[in-house]
Amino acid sequence: MESIDYREICRQVRAVARQAAQFIAEQRKTFTYDRVEEKGRHDLVSYVDKEAEKMIVARLKQILPEAGFITEEGTTAQASGERLRWIIDPLDGTTNFIHGLPPYCVSIALAEGDRVVVGVVCEAFSGECFYAWKGSKAYRNGRVIRVSTISDFDHTLTAVGLSHSSKDTITDLLYSMGILLQETSGIRRIGSAAIDLCYVACGRVDGFIQKNLSPWDVAAGALIAERAGARVTDFSSGDDYLFGRQIIASNPWVYADYMNRVVR
Repeated sequence: MESIDYREICRQVRAVARQAAQFIAEQRKTFTYDRVEEKGRHDLVSYVDKEAEKMIVARLKQILPEAGFITEEGTTAQASGERLRWIIDPLDGTTNFIHGLPPYCVSIALAEGDRVVVGVVCEAFSGECFYAWKGSKAYRNGRVIRVSTISDFDHTLTAVGLSHSSKDTITDLLYSMGILLQETSGIRRIGSAAIDLCYVACGRVDGFIQKNLSPWDVAAGALIAERAGARVTDFSSGDDYLFGRQIIASNPWVYADYMNRVVR
């Protein structure tokens, strides 16, 4: 089996993600709400998500023809056992995009087995591109990024993901938010899990927690956060965050505080 040059794959994926992000940014200039569809209650999609995904899939097939796909919008056949799988969210932060409220981004990851080996997140409004590959450092627009060095939990700022969830999940989330509001510098709801993870990676926030996530929400961002020095786990301190629908990411100095005081 031929070895993969992860760095070169990442370089090519960045070009794909930037092209898709530019398409999204251009469409936002003339986008109107009447072009929105509902996949489910409070689960919105538009032609922009779908066209961006088709564009991304077509380009990625040229890079690794043997790889399968796990995509949010299902515009191509989904992976069913391939060793290599692209995991794609063509527009993470769709609700933000629809309302013209940044950030919203393209998220592309390559998984080898159950481990992500390449991750790229490009924010369409600002043009920031975050990326990493297996064994690399984490980068933003060519510069190395690292997690924050805050070690006092009282001084942390946390990104909290809110999804339309079951009553039990909402109760747990409200408990966590209450702790964070009382005992830390505050919380932020950014609206894109991929960006939340990248903001952990570059130290803009010190931690991120969310439940009810899909693999395309977290695959690329989790790798970027890990390569920037973050501790990234599920809510049981395990590594089932890609398909386990829950994730916590933070700098390593306050990770235990999140687990012991916030996660529920």
